Amino acid sequence: MKPVMELCDVVRETAYAIHVHHGHGHLEKVYENALAHRLAKLGIAIEQQHPLAVYDEDGTLIGEYFADLLVDGRLIVELKACRALSDEHTAQVLGYLKSARIEDGLLINFGSFKFQVKKYVQSRERSQGAQRTDECCGE
Repeated sequence: MKPVMELCDVVRETAYAIHVHHGHGHLEKVYENALAHRLAKLGIAIEQQHPLAVYDEDGTLIGEYFADLLVDGRLIVELKACRALSDEHTAQVLGYLKSARIEDGLLINFGSFKFQVKKYVQSRERSQGAQRTDECCGE
């Protein structure tokens, strides 16, 4: 099993190759399918539209989301096809990480002329109120 940062690098490089080949202007689903296809060809486990349940403090199910990709069971990848990433997109990824109890996530935007990817880390100490978010991997 690759360290998570190596896995992030593979996803980022693969996504960039897709951006170069297909350019911007397609629907998000096209990029999702392309990334899932290419990562699967590399032998990496991929789940598309992975369900994430949200529970209230008493355990009551209050909602369900679907992460675009769950990579290797430990990396959430949220894809966008928009002009620019926004705070709402960041909040979405952080919410997914918290609900899934997964530490690492990537937010990738194929919709801009300039390829955009950001990595987020949700600290395990979140149950005590601590949260760490790192942005890396460049834009």
